[in-house]
Amino acid sequence: MPRSAKQPVRRAHPARRSAAWAGAVLAVAGLLGMAAAGPAAAHPGDHALSGRTAPAAPVPRYVALGDSYSSGLGIPEEADLNCGRSSRNYPSLVAGAIHAARVTDVTCAGADTSHMTGRQGSAPAQLDALRPDTTVVTLGIGGNDLDLTGLLTRCVLVGYLAPNGAPCKASFTLLGTDEIRSRINAIGPKIEAVLKEIHTRSPQAEVFLVGYPAIFPEDGSACRELIPLAAGDFAWMRDKTKQLNSMLAEQAAVYGATYVDAYKPSVGHDACAADGVRYIEPKETGSAAGFHPNAAGHRSTAAAVLAAISR
Repeated sequence: MPRSAKQPVRRAHPARRSAAWAGAVLAVAGLLGMAAAGPAAAHPGDHALSGRTAPAAPVPRYVALGDSYSSGLGIPEEADLNCGRSSRNYPSLVAGAIHAARVTDVTCAGADTSHMTGRQGSAPAQLDALRPDTTVVTLGIGGNDLDLTGLLTRCVLVGYLAPNGAPCKASFTLLGTDEIRSRINAIGPKIEAVLKEIHTRSPQAEVFLVGYPAIFPEDGSACRELIPLAAGDFAWMRDKTKQLNSMLAEQAAVYGATYVDAYKPSVGHDACAADGVRYIEPKETGSAAGFHPNAAGHRSTAAAVLAAISR
């Protein structure tokens, strides 16, 4: 849809520097330090910010929506096995940092935009968690609409056939058409619909649309010993992640949300980085599901969300 055809949604409550969020500024610095320390840093579940003085009023009422990159799939300890929701995910950190009076985390592994208004197995529609008095909403969605899992599976398979080329890129750009770019463009209206529905159900809420972190190296280098993609497909996959994030940022800007950049602070901490440095696990480990953020990655994203809240 042409940008000119879209009409910005005006936020219902412009007082973004509410006293209720004053503690978030100090919380950002603490979380950034924890993320830099890597997986050995303090357990996020112990609410490292609990010693801070509670804000005066009004206290935020927080709802977290999203997929496995928000739920913390594979990070111990899991608070909800059905949705792969960890007690150490970034919504838990954000909730503690802003001293939320009410927290409803319905993030769920495998969720796509259809699960915002429709059931996901036994899990109810995520937007049903919203209330008229909800004041803070985080939303991390879009990767499953893109079918990131299927994309990675295909790239691994063709990588065995031409390990030194870029066979996955070639397979998705036949006849000069970029299939993945087309998919990303098609997700845009779905994100738009979700944002509009959030505004309708929770007109007081500040909405923070969270992007995806760096999964592959920013410099385009390959680590085939960890991830069996063809050497030339690492840079292509990096570019697809950036295109997905760009679409999310555009939708946020036009439809009354704040985009949270989780990519920039995660550069250098991708799945190719060393153990203890990386925020994304290249395979299933005790730290997180394969190709998903570990606890350090969630601390980094929490810091980015809190920085956006405090602005």
